[in-house]
Amino acid sequence: MTDTPRPEDKPWLANAETCRQLRLLCASKRTRTVVRGMGNHWEPWNVKDPASGEYFDTESAWRFIHELLEQGVEVEEIELDYPPSKKGYVLFHNGTGGQRIYIKLQFMGNLVGGRSFHISDEKSRIR
Repeated sequence: MTDTPRPEDKPWLANAETCRQLRLLCASKRTRTVVRGMGNHWEPWNVKDPASGEYFDTESAWRFIHELLEQGVEVEEIELDYPPSKKGYVLFHNGTGGQRIYIKLQFMGNLVGGRSFHISDEKSRIR
């Protein structure tokens, strides 16, 4: 993956190449997975799709993430606490009833791992 510059006014954002890779990997069942056992909070069944009002399942959550990436949503790059020194990628989106949906992804070799998909709260900043 080549490093391309980030916007100067938002240096915490992931670069365009990283966003492209996330988008490509999220698009296929073969290149995405849900991370287990690393302090993740993957609970799409507790989050309503803002468009339909129906609760997400894992498949519809991945489609939603891919659509957000296709639309060019801002992706924050963070350093994860676990595993140490690895990068994570966070997306937020407006949910139903004024809530915000928190999504955290991580590259895992040739896969993208879903670590979090839930309603945002104060604990959402835990890495």
